[in-house]
Amino acid sequence: MRSHDLLAVAPYYARELSGLFSLECWGGATFDVSMRFLNECPWQRLQGLRERVPNILLQMLLRASNGVGYKNYPDNVVRYFVQQAAGNGVDVFRIFDSLNWVENMRVAIDAVCETGAVAEAAICYTGNLSDPQCTKYDLKYYVDMAKALENAGAHILGIKDMAGLCQPQAAHQLVSALKQEISIPIHFHTHDTSGISAASVLSAIDAGADAVDAAMDSMSGTTSQPNMGSLVEALRHNRRRTSLSTTAIRQASAYWEQARNLYSAFESDIRAGASEVYVHGMPGGQYTNLKEQARALGIAERWSEVANTYAQVNEMFGDIVKVTPSSKVVGDLALLMVTSGITREQIEDPDVKVPFPESVISFFRGDLGQPVGGFPKALQNKILAGEKPFTDRPGIHLAAEDLTQTRLDVEQKIDRKVSDAELASYLMYPQVFVDYAKARREYGDLSIVPTGNYFYGMESGQEITIGLEDGKSLLLSYTGIGDIHEDGTRLGFFELNGQPRQIKIQDNSAAVERAPHPKADKTDPRQIGAPMPGLVLAVNAAVGDKIEKGDLLVTIEAMKMQTSVNAESNGVIEQIHVESGQQISAKDLLISFA
Repeated sequence: MRSHDLLAVAPYYARELSGLFSLECWGGATFDVSMRFLNECPWQRLQGLRERVPNILLQMLLRASNGVGYKNYPDNVVRYFVQQAAGNGVDVFRIFDSLNWVENMRVAIDAVCETGAVAEAAICYTGNLSDPQCTKYDLKYYVDMAKALENAGAHILGIKDMAGLCQPQAAHQLVSALKQEISIPIHFHTHDTSGISAASVLSAIDAGADAVDAAMDSMSGTTSQPNMGSLVEALRHNRRRTSLSTTAIRQASAYWEQARNLYSAFESDIRAGASEVYVHGMPGGQYTNLKEQARALGIAERWSEVANTYAQVNEMFGDIVKVTPSSKVVGDLALLMVTSGITREQIEDPDVKVPFPESVISFFRGDLGQPVGGFPKALQNKILAGEKPFTDRPGIHLAAEDLTQTRLDVEQKIDRKVSDAELASYLMYPQVFVDYAKARREYGDLSIVPTGNYFYGMESGQEITIGLEDGKSLLLSYTGIGDIHEDGTRLGFFELNGQPRQIKIQDNSAAVERAPHPKADKTDPRQIGAPMPGLVLAVNAAVGDKIEKGDLLVTIEAMKMQTSVNAESNGVIEQIHVESGQQISAKDLLISFA
């Protein structure tokens, strides 16, 4: 969601919905998405919300030692990021670890407590507490972890049911047990992927939950949270009724219903709850994203195969907690297996070579921490190929970041000074921030452009108002566009406050004729093909290089998933058929050996 739409409705929340415990409005995937896809500064968004909503707690999602990224960061980077977030308006930090490893959460909990903000340490729910045969994640497991988080200094205990797996009976059983064992408040969070999560929320409330999460009516359901208006109505005559106005909720919902229409081009095709979530256990945030990744990779019609493969990968991994970034590891391998036709038997066979994604190698090396019950040893040995894994907290092995030198480095890259908050952006996502900063320099602050025009452009004759600041606006009228030139540019014609203007723009819609890329011959061991479609990030070898078995040849990225293509035997490179930045399809010829 763009800042333009969030900030417009924010004062209404401050006036009419001040009885809310908090607004979860920042962190998690929203941090890099704002820069990566919307060309917006996440810190400006946070500051704008803080200014417009001074009377409701602002909450963010923090992936503990993973910050708001997909890897472990040095301890001083985590502390620095928390300091900036608290200083710019975050009141409540929901802290979780993707493997439920408390040891990985302590640095973040301590950092939040040092700022004076609220540390809500969360347990990620997985498995099925209602099933007596599900013994890995049983009631004792959750109670023991809750006590450990309370002892670590948490002010609130969060139950983070990211996949919507916590059924009503389990929610009541879990909250009831935790209320007897710990003294801090309990905050229950679930997704409605299954379609019955509202019942779980009501059951958690009945068992004594102190706070629950819900979504505005028009933004609720499926992979979002249960319906807020309906929950408030269900509790209206209950001993645990809320103070929220259903009229105010419905008015806010009407706003979001209209705003949501602006994003229709990006909506998923999920129309109802899906009981298949009890099979694969995908987090709500990943469920829709993985479907989009499958579509981008050309396997949308094979979704059921992707979902089943995801479940198989989870079994091979030993039934791990699946939430960002551990869920991404499972999804990366599932997509690779489906696009490349790799079977579970081949994955587990120590004699079959598999181009494992970088995220999978990193996971089994212990870069994210230690899963419950440890790693499956045979699979770990195959994936690491002799590399020694970590067995302790990965942050111990990461050198502290030199923040002064890093600031100098990024300022040189973007040719301007950076604020303390912007430095935190760079620490989390170096290349994403650099790309955002370059776009900001070229186009200015795009957050002030109305959402419909930002995504879909303007129609000839249309006039819009762009607010620069309070009391200062521009009237922009689009009058037309000229013919395409030989260099692929056109002249765009418009009026700015009534004055005619024109600008030369690049037309990227012009078709480019390309010869089909040759495919690798599977019967020729000298030819190396692409294991999956994607973007060539780097070519790590040159013609004439003497290559040894295992050497890195090409790095490919598809929807944030990186895969390394390594040499399967010794040889000399005769020809390289791709270049950095090139889009490729599965089985495209990458490299030929002499």
